[in-house]
Amino acid sequence: MKTIILTIALAISTFFLKAQTDDVASVEGTTITVTVPVASNEGNVIFGLYDENTFMKAAPIQGLEGEIIDGKATVTFTNVVPGTYGISLYHDKNGNKIMDFEPNGMPLEMYGVSNNVMSYGPPQWSDAKFEVNSAPIELEIRM
Repeated sequence: MKTIILTIALAISTFFLKAQTDDVASVEGTTITVTVPVASNEGNVIFGLYDENTFMKAAPIQGLEGEIIDGKATVTFTNVVPGTYGISLYHDKNGNKIMDFEPNGMPLEMYGVSNNVMSYGPPQWSDAKFEVNSAPIELEIRM
């Protein structure tokens, strides 16, 4: 009897999970194209798209690597649903896929955040956040 109830419960939960997956897949977002001027063509630029819960705390919602061509790196975040986001990026000059720091905590590699607010200390969510609706967005971020 327990086996039958468990089997029915699993079948029903599978149906609901499938329905939720279909709903998420049917939500189409917009694009955010980000361009950053870079002083040298060495390495790549690493971009991260964050929400308030992940900004400077966790892995990005979307992470991209942009090749530097003619002094610029450009990437496009796709399927971004409306909401509030922030972008951070850094020039990974040595190609190790991590931002390098001095022993005292100062960054060794150039970085930038959305809205181009540069202050002493780590970037703040309140400075970097911007709103996304259904229209495509194009940003230029300085390092």
